[in-house]
Amino acid sequence: MTIQTLSIFALGIYGIVAIAGGILGFVKSQSKASIISGSLSGSLLLLAAYLSFAGQEAGKFLGIATTALLVVVFIFRWVKTGKAMPAAAMIAIGCCTLVSCLGTFFVNQG
Repeated sequence: MTIQTLSIFALGIYGIVAIAGGILGFVKSQSKASIISGSLSGSLLLLAAYLSFAGQEAGKFLGIATTALLVVVFIFRWVKTGKAMPAAAMIAIGCCTLVSCLGTFFVNQG
């Protein structure tokens, strides 16, 4: 598996997890913010995966920007609430996704 393929896979998985998390947040606590933010961020991640798969450089940038934003949001959420879940999982998956996406830049440079 190439780093490019891994990056696309990671973006897709993170997108699905974000959408599922938004749905679970809505079901559990009727949080409209959860379903809206989860659906929006998950859709952007899936779009980034698609664009990357299609060979569009914009996919990498969209994926990195969306993932970085989500990681920051969930760090703040964890600090604010003191609850590790779901923040820790989203941070961990996000960091793995960021590493794979950033890795495509270094591999392509060399």
